[in-house]
Amino acid sequence: MPLLSGHSNTAAYRPPSPTPALDQVSLLAEPPGAVLKVALGPGSCTALPLLGFRPAAGFPSPATDFQVDRVDLFERLELDKPYVFLARVAGHSMVGRGIHDGDLIVINRRLAPRHGHVVVAMIDNELTCKTLHQINGELRLIAASPDFADIVPREGEEWQVWGVVTSCIKSFPA
Repeated sequence: MPLLSGHSNTAAYRPPSPTPALDQVSLLAEPPGAVLKVALGPGSCTALPLLGFRPAAGFPSPATDFQVDRVDLFERLELDKPYVFLARVAGHSMVGRGIHDGDLIVINRRLAPRHGHVVVAMIDNELTCKTLHQINGELRLIAASPDFADIVPREGEEWQVWGVVTSCIKSFPA
């Protein structure tokens, strides 16, 4: 991932390591399918009915009358790919992007990170989830909460983008 090559700061780019240290994001050791099954509950399946309409929030509908297809979550989230990982987020710095403490995020390590992507980055062996800002040689990681400062490379820091966050899986209290 040549993301950090050519930037104006002196922070050294390092290629992704297979076993990163953990900070704000904890990677789950189980295979993604097993983790997703645990997250969704026992006896859950990953191919679920897809409704043929988009319901308005708050408007009840007899949804089963409109079932037209099925969605395979493994296919949709690419959970069967060796370059896709799940992680559980710790902290509140990304609430403005809909990522909350305890949510599962899907991380794709094959995608090339671009400006505006939500990424998992490693800074001196510590992982963090932030929005990538990279314009005109300026590089920073931006939190989605005013309570957290931007992260800017400092002299001697090692930075790498570990992967691009493609989805967020959340649970609501029953």
